[in-house]
Amino acid sequence: MKNLIKLSLLIIFSLTIVSCGGDDKKEKKEKVKIGKTKKSDSKKEKKEKKETTYDLSNKGIGPITSLELPAEIDQTMAAKGAEVYKTKCTACHKIGKKFIGPAPNGIFERRSPEWIMNMILNPDEMVQKDPDAKALLMEYNGSPMANQNLTEEEARNVLEYFRTL
Repeated sequence: MKNLIKLSLLIIFSLTIVSCGGDDKKEKKEKVKIGKTKKSDSKKEKKEKKETTYDLSNKGIGPITSLELPAEIDQTMAAKGAEVYKTKCTACHKIGKKFIGPAPNGIFERRSPEWIMNMILNPDEMVQKDPDAKALLMEYNGSPMANQNLTEEEARNVLEYFRTL
């Protein structure tokens, strides 16, 4: 009889602990969700503020000092640039979304054509000396852009492809 009473008390005690524990977990999950929402909102606000402060006069560091883009997109160059982009760039850059590196679409709203070309052709020195490239390096967790050793013609074709995005 004593064993039956002890067993009953043990079961009641166990059920009490289990039933009380579940409510705390639900409350914690809700608190985490609220925290994440607030955090992502502040990140979004920071991103929107950043987008309005780009220096389009920065030409970067490298062989390209001046570049004028014609009003009309050269479709042949863009097609060649798309091929180079697919083979050399898609491991780190995705169209329409942030990945290991920034998305190329909308790049002309953030950077000058010369800067883009110099970043493609001279990423090592750009990351060391250019303030915008340094900021991108920090934004993308210290992942430097790989030097793909493109020719100026290949880089120009990629730039033309970016104009189509």
